[in-house]
Amino acid sequence: MSAANGRADPRDVPTADRSALVADLQIQSAVPRFPPEKIKQLVSELEIPFEESAIGWRVTNTAKGEQRGQVVPYADPRAYTDRLNTLLTPAGWTRRYAVHTSANFERAKDKKIVAKVVVTCELTIFGLGLHSATGEEWAENDNAATSAEAQAFKRAASCFGLGRYLYHFSGVWVDLDERKRPKSIPRLFGWATPQGWREGQRPRQETEATVSDLTSHDMNPGEADGLTREIEAMAGALGRRLYRGVLKSVARVWNPREIREMDVLQRVLEHMQAGERGLRRLESALNRVGPETLLPILRSLRLNSMDQVDSLESLKKIVLGVERAAKCDR
Repeated sequence: MSAANGRADPRDVPTADRSALVADLQIQSAVPRFPPEKIKQLVSELEIPFEESAIGWRVTNTAKGEQRGQVVPYADPRAYTDRLNTLLTPAGWTRRYAVHTSANFERAKDKKIVAKVVVTCELTIFGLGLHSATGEEWAENDNAATSAEAQAFKRAASCFGLGRYLYHFSGVWVDLDERKRPKSIPRLFGWATPQGWREGQRPRQETEATVSDLTSHDMNPGEADGLTREIEAMAGALGRRLYRGVLKSVARVWNPREIREMDVLQRVLEHMQAGERGLRRLESALNRVGPETLLPILRSLRLNSMDQVDSLESLKKIVLGVERAAKCDR
């Protein structure tokens, strides 16, 4: 048996239970269950953003020359456990991990064949329910298991609303120093702070109106620069190959700053937003069926990893394939 918030001994987990750990995003009732009013109150408290002091910024993408980088905010797993302990006490929740190694993948950046460590975290909040999610890291990384565990834990926690707001960030471009670290830290939006969230501020929802009020006439420098920055901010969310694939297929350029027509900027941004939505759907489906479902679908498209996806058409086929598998797994 595992201690509260501890790591399970694999010898204590029956084979059937290990299989169940892979079924991500499944909710199981905990007995006794909180009344609806208590659940609503608890989830509302879990959704509140972390204090700004708990937020770090990670460089996810660099521009040519590596003097500019795109950064996104993140919170250390300790911020998640602190919030859970504060709201529920250490006895009010528990987690369990299962670790395995996936098949070898060809890594896009260097064509090297490397295995991945895949970790499933099963997070239970007594009185509320259970969620599980997976995390992965290249096996050659000395801290692969730790990194994958943290990713899986935070993803499972986000299913309860904890840290979910961080998914609304697509990245901000800043100057980097010689060690590729941000020279300055972006300021958080009001909705990304506890005070702003409690005041009712929320991230702007994606709507077609984002670009529909712009016309292809009169290339306004301010509007064009704003659209270009939004497009550049999508690089981290989409990944280098898909980001450049959309630019090439829609605008026939490698750099959005080479685009001179407003309507082309609009189309590029719309296609990239569609790609981001597709990746979110894929993540949600994989959290239900597990990452092992992805490999045969990739192989059918002659791909070895998601890093090689360079078109929305390929992404669509992958998303639909995993979603079909998720429906069959119900």
